[in-house]
Amino acid sequence: MTKSRAAIILAAGQGTRMKSALAKPLHAVGGRAMLDWTLSLAGGAGVSETVVVWGALSPAVRERAEAAGARTALQDPPQGTGHAVACAKEALAGFEGLAVVLYADTPLIRAETIESVFAALEAGASVAVLGFEADDPTGYGRLVEAGGQLERIVEHKEANEAERAIRLVNSGVLAAPAGLLFDLLSQVTNENAKGEYYLTDIVAIARSRGLSCTVVRGEEGEMLGVNSRADLAAAEAAFQQRMRAHALAGGVTLTAPETVFFSYDTQIASDVTVEPHVVFGPGVSVASGAVIHAFSHLEGARVGPDVSVGPYARLRPGAVLEQGARVGNFVEVKKARLGAGAKANHLTYLGDAEIGAGANIGAGTITCNYDGFFKHTTVIGEGAFIGSNAALVAPVTIGKGAMTASGSVITQDVPDDALALARARQETKPGWAARFRKMMQAKKDKNR
Repeated sequence: MTKSRAAIILAAGQGTRMKSALAKPLHAVGGRAMLDWTLSLAGGAGVSETVVVWGALSPAVRERAEAAGARTALQDPPQGTGHAVACAKEALAGFEGLAVVLYADTPLIRAETIESVFAALEAGASVAVLGFEADDPTGYGRLVEAGGQLERIVEHKEANEAERAIRLVNSGVLAAPAGLLFDLLSQVTNENAKGEYYLTDIVAIARSRGLSCTVVRGEEGEMLGVNSRADLAAAEAAFQQRMRAHALAGGVTLTAPETVFFSYDTQIASDVTVEPHVVFGPGVSVASGAVIHAFSHLEGARVGPDVSVGPYARLRPGAVLEQGARVGNFVEVKKARLGAGAKANHLTYLGDAEIGAGANIGAGTITCNYDGFFKHTTVIGEGAFIGSNAALVAPVTIGKGAMTASGSVITQDVPDDALALARARQETKPGWAARFRKMMQAKKDKNR
């Protein structure tokens, strides 16, 4: 029978090396805060109880965690990882299942990796530690094995020459039955180089009791921790590489993969083509057959089948492009729906709008949706034709099949199949330009 699971997420570190007013766990990778990555990781690993340990200098971490439905525990002052985990004991009072310790600054660990850590406990281990073979183990705690058991974890500063030669290192992730975890922590002391309570000491304590401790091996690429802006950039690069590989494997054409940037929730169907220098912000889905042309930026948008976007287009939150719609260069769409086959090919702003199927939006068109206080909606009917350089002052409705003349400022509704003209009558004055130039040149010559 599978036991219930809990996660203790350590998020109390001050993150001084980030040099930021924003708490380290709230910095984003792939458009998502690292704390949110770890909360999602816990949920994906079947965790039913989550406790986030926060620090007194980062109340925003507590607020974010509680908003996500997690319990919280304060670590003040910080006295090491062992002390941080012990701070969660009260929040997990009465919990009798398995507990895993996770970190709010390691955003790339996969749920299946944590599942394998729990599986080691289910198979009989008392303590399971997630480790990996490091290309450069400098700075990591070393995992010392003997006879198929994990005997102890030695911090880099405490390790001797032989121990520093070990490449199997500690990721920080550790799991044990909750009751045993807190029992072992009660015996941890701070007699070490840092004067802190090390979570890792519980392995040697458990072995001294004859308990089984094991290492679960993971991939180094998942274990990247973030302690600085450089680390954050490295984590972002690793995430982007993962997403690009996933897209390519799923049948997406990326003509220059290294120039395309994804968010954590980007959804792209097979047979989509993405040209160079495209950025997907959070909340984007792209259906099969669509083409996202170069230098486009999409966020909070739904792109339907066979749609063409860009180049140099911007889709903002609430943009919905239905089958076969076209949004061309230097077109911005915000909270607007383009029906099937509708076109806005260049130099246009469409905000707070409903645009019918087959409508054509001429170059330079803007929906004037904001009056300085409120947003208003523009409705453009099916098959309507909006002439170039038109300003549609919302709220306004352009009927089905209607047309607006180029350069018009439309302030009233236009009936179906009607033509609306709203511009001054042209007046031509023969020879005026030549006389004007002669007059101005004379004035200029006089002032020399």
